[in-house]
Order: sequence, then structure tokens, then C-alpha cells
Amino acid sequence: MTDKPALLLLDPVEPAFDAALTARFDLTRAEGDLEAALAACGGKVRAVVSRGGIPVDAALMDRLPKLEIVAGFGVGYDVIDAVTAAARGIVVTHTPDVVDDEVADLAVALLLAAIRRIPQADAFVRAGHWAKGPMPLSATLRGRRVGLVGMGRIGQAIATRLAGFGVEICYHARHARPGLSPRYFGTLIDLATYCDTLIVVVPGGAETRNLIDAAVLEELGPEGVLVNVARGSVVDEAALVDALERNVILAAGLDVFAAEPEVPAALLARDDVVLLPHIGTSTHHTRAAMGALVLANLESFFERGRTLTPVPESRGLPSA
Repeated sequence: MTDKPALLLLDPVEPAFDAALTARFDLTRAEGDLEAALAACGGKVRAVVSRGGIPVDAALMDRLPKLEIVAGFGVGYDVIDAVTAAARGIVVTHTPDVVDDEVADLAVALLLAAIRRIPQADAFVRAGHWAKGPMPLSATLRGRRVGLVGMGRIGQAIATRLAGFGVEICYHARHARPGLSPRYFGTLIDLATYCDTLIVVVPGGAETRNLIDAAVLEELGPEGVLVNVARGSVVDEAALVDALERNVILAAGLDVFAAEPEVPAALLARDDVVLLPHIGTSTHHTRAAMGALVLANLESFFERGRTLTPVPESRGLPSA
């Protein structure tokens, strides 16, 4: 690029990716003060890089009259109003595929940690309790029926990993996926009734808000385990706390929360929940791959007028 396009970076990113953006673009960082950033560059910004901390909605687009592309740093893009963007001719991209294995690995790890109480066992040893007697027995993965709520790329990667554990795998999605061996359930309630374990891997947004509610948790039963590596908004957190308090389900493993980084105090106080700080993609390897794909989308857009991984809402646009 000869003339560097103006780019607004909404959220902090890894230093190497920040340096790559600085080298290729006229970069302005929001750095916690969006108003100051908009005052400095809003009239010239052609590209936005979003990591999800600040909503890219119609109101923000209104203040960026020259905006042409929003590059999402992640596979989920529920904080970007892709429908409004498409209506205005603004293409939105995300980073599918490069995150699948990392998130799938973490989902299985979180499942095992919740069932076998691995964090609690670590705390048991560190507190010196082992010398006083063995730790109480835990639940098991043996004989479980694991239901995947969502069967996209990440869901399929999780299913591949779980197959090696010898558990029965089922799933619910909007449509059955031909050629997949796991059993399909047409409704979430039917899946929860049949299974005793749910792993949530659906996108966030209005359509899935509080999808995992009291009725779903009730169907899981007293040996039920819930794992969420999707979006915090997908789980009704109040219903989850109530289900744990009343022993409606056994345990939960959560990597995401509705109001991150805030975690409900009722969850923090519980010993039957494993809590992670949204680290599904938090490895050097995967963050580097995500940054490379964001950069490739931006470079392809400005150099060739095409993007590599547009979101579905943008695919009708000439630059998608």
C-alpha cells in the first residue's frame, strides 16, 4: 500500500500484531478513550479492527463516514452489526478455521476439569489436605452422553476429540448436517433430556440469548454438566446459579460470561464450577494466526478489492 489507509484499532492486541498494523496503516488506537480517538481520526477512518470490547453498531458507523471494512479479530462477531454494515456497503470479516482446534482443545479440557474436579484437586494438594486423608471421589466421563449445542467447525472439532473418549456424542443445531455420525436432535430440550452433558458452541447474539435456561438445565438432571466456550449471553446465569444451588445439575465449566470481565459473585463462591477468563484462543500460536488472517483480509481488501473470510451477511457485497 503506497498511501496508508486510516485504521482505527478499538481494542488492545498482541504487540507483534500491533506492530504489523502500524507498519501498514495510518493507525489510531482507541486505548480506552474512544471519544478522543474519534475526534482525532473519525473523519478519515477506512478500516476498523475489532476484538469485541467495543460494539461496532450503527451509532459508531455514523461517526465513521469513510468506513469501508470492519475486520473482526475472532470467529464470533455478535458485537458487530453486520446487517447494518452490509446495508451501508461496509464489509465485515472474521477469523474462522484458525481458532477451531484451540477452542476445541479447551472445551475438552474444561469438561474434564469440571467432571474430575481438577482445579479443586490442585487446591486440595496445595492446602496440605492430602496428608490428612484422600480427596473425595469425583464424577466420571465414563458412560456419559455428551450433547453439542451447535455443530459448526468448532463443534465438529470437539466431536472428533470426544470420539477418542468412548462417550456417546449427540448434537442440536438449526439443521442436521448430512454425513456426521453423532445423533441429531431437532430441539434443544430433546437433546438435554437425552444427554447428561452439554457443551455450548453456538454464536452469541439476540437469537441465542439465554438459550440455556432453567428448562434445559432441569432436563440435564442431577449428574448434569454444562460447559460453555461460546458466549456468556447464551447461558442464563441466574438460572445456572439456581440449578447448582438446588443440585439440579452437578457442575459447570465456563470460559465466557455475560458481562465480562465481571463474573457473578454467586458463581465465584461455588466449588462446583470451573471458571476461566475467556481463554479459548489465548495461545501464542493461535493469536498469531488470527492476527495474520485479520491482516491478510485488510491487505487483500485494499490491494485487490476482495476479502478472504467475509461473514455471511457481507457475502453479497462486491468486496466480499
